[in-house]
Amino acid sequence: MDGNGKKSGAASEYVDIMEKNHMEIPWHDYARADSNVLIAKADLIEKASVIGRVGLIMLSCGTGAWRVRTSMNKLSKELGVTCTVDVGLMSIGFNCFDGNDCVSQSLSIANTGVNTSKLYRMEQFVDSFPEVESQLTGEEIHRRLDEIEQIHGLYSPAKLGLAAAIACCAFTFLLGGGPAEMILALIAAGIGNLIRTKLIKHHYTLFLNVAVPVAAACLVYAACLGLAERIFHISAVHEAGYICSMLFIIPGFPFITSGIDLAKLDLRSGLERMTYALIIILVATMTAWIMAMMLKLQPMDFTELHLGKMLMLIFRLVASFFGVFGFSIMFNSSIPMAATAAMIGAVANTLRLELVDLTAMPAAAAAFVGALTAGILASLIKKNNGYPRISLTVPSIVIMVPGLYLYRAFYNLGIMSLNEAVSWLAAAVMIIMSLPLGLIFARILTDRTFRYCT
Repeated sequence: MDGNGKKSGAASEYVDIMEKNHMEIPWHDYARADSNVLIAKADLIEKASVIGRVGLIMLSCGTGAWRVRTSMNKLSKELGVTCTVDVGLMSIGFNCFDGNDCVSQSLSIANTGVNTSKLYRMEQFVDSFPEVESQLTGEEIHRRLDEIEQIHGLYSPAKLGLAAAIACCAFTFLLGGGPAEMILALIAAGIGNLIRTKLIKHHYTLFLNVAVPVAAACLVYAACLGLAERIFHISAVHEAGYICSMLFIIPGFPFITSGIDLAKLDLRSGLERMTYALIIILVATMTAWIMAMMLKLQPMDFTELHLGKMLMLIFRLVASFFGVFGFSIMFNSSIPMAATAAMIGAVANTLRLELVDLTAMPAAAAAFVGALTAGILASLIKKNNGYPRISLTVPSIVIMVPGLYLYRAFYNLGIMSLNEAVSWLAAAVMIIMSLPLGLIFARILTDRTFRYCT
């Protein structure tokens, strides 16, 4: 402090930087701790606090607007409240009416992400609300929601790094890479995602969370390739796999949920999620392009793998399983949930690749069939184990997102090879559009509540 008892400039600036930009909501202030009034008999403000908090937690898990609104509607009907909801990527605005009063609230989260384990727990909470939570007081319900909010990452940064390493290693094979590219991508992606989880844990900004891990993955890949050339005399042609080392950054959840939201005319949420996904893609590809220029790396074609059809089929099944399993772990799925998604992905992605090879089907059409298959399988499995459908479908098709195409489009744009850039971008856009369409039609076929616009 200075002589007048005021904070010095440096100290004040430090406090301003470290203060949270999004103030925490004192949820327990809406309910009296000593009250014995059940939530169904509570006043409208207390009911609205429970409805809004449930929607906000669902939103923080990465699910789309339709699922958030459905959950809030279910609680509202049980509590005798009419609720209208407007959902975005990071905020919810809603009104609650009970015939006498009206409560309007605007809620937002500080950051967005994916947490399938928390989403699973929230769906269980919503499903059990009529029989269990509706018999509790508002304070007791908020305590239960406190416990659910504490479900953070199930895995350490090292384990998440290993998951990314496995996923990108499998991704490399599925894109045409051989053992050398797979090993190098495994090392680089593992280190890249380890750094990314550390940055996220310390709440660094989105651009930093994307640019630094991608740069690190490219740098590690180039360094390991250089060592392999000197020690094991590996050819420099294997530099083509450096693109695969950064594919852990693919924003699969926002890409897919944006398409689903747009299909339900939730335009605000759909466009915001698409914008968020495009930001990540642009920052990642820009960073990778700059690193490629610095390290003199070029996105060359992979050397051809001479494998028989049956052997290729088996390897694709195995690689698809481990690729989806790794991505699912990165989304904070439990081991059983990740294994379930991996089995779906193994079938759907292998079917997609085989259709392209055996029938000469266009890649976009094959992607639609693969996503449709994943959606139908997830709907059938959900009836038995209750896992959130989106927690199974998105990991199972994120491996179909053409990250390689997107990077090559941006790389060619950077070197002013416009014809090549447009060609790669058009192919990528067609596939990206096909993936949510496949899931949407699978949902239309298997879910009556999703089939109508009401």
